[in-house]
Amino acid sequence: MNATHALGQFLRTLPHSAAATFLALFPIVDPFGGVPIFFTMTSSWTARDRRRTALKTGVWVFVILVTFLFFGRFVLHFFGISLPVLKIAGGLIVANTAWGMVTSHARITPEESDEALDKEDISLTPLAMPLMSGPGAIGVVMALAANVENAASYLGMVIGIAAIALTVFLFFWLGGPLVRRLGPNAVGAINKIFGFLILAIAVQLVWDGVADFHS
Repeated sequence: MNATHALGQFLRTLPHSAAATFLALFPIVDPFGGVPIFFTMTSSWTARDRRRTALKTGVWVFVILVTFLFFGRFVLHFFGISLPVLKIAGGLIVANTAWGMVTSHARITPEESDEALDKEDISLTPLAMPLMSGPGAIGVVMALAANVENAASYLGMVIGIAAIALTVFLFFWLGGPLVRRLGPNAVGAINKIFGFLILAIAVQLVWDGVADFHS
């Protein structure tokens, strides 16, 4: 009976953790917003090279976020950083990202964009880091992982991160025609909507961090 109960608890926790991780990361990673940048950087590439770079970017996003999922807690302990401080710092970083999206500021710097023009492989930098899995996404993953205590939740988070990485690959691979059809105005409007949602997430992170100090 105990084994049956444990299995039931595992099966309930796993999808909830996966869905929560995916929904928390999707507006921050914003694969849709990265599509125009990706196609600008790879405009002269063949479809095969573009698809391979999209796949490698998705893999790197998965590796980066999973690494901070499992080892972020040790980094916090090493530097003596408490969870409330992490939530507030992560919230401020996420807010900065959101403000840039709302005000239409570039997600990568001109220097990073210029460097990418001379690189044969741009999947790790600047696409996976800092474009897709930047400080905001890493901060959210570490904050989520700090409250996880069982294997089902960890596995669910890994599945959620894998779903985000797959989404990045699919958007980069297939999103070009959609972005061209929508046009820059529609893409900008969608990014502003995502930016507003991300700003709300950032405020919630900061609020939770402040509340933790008083609890």
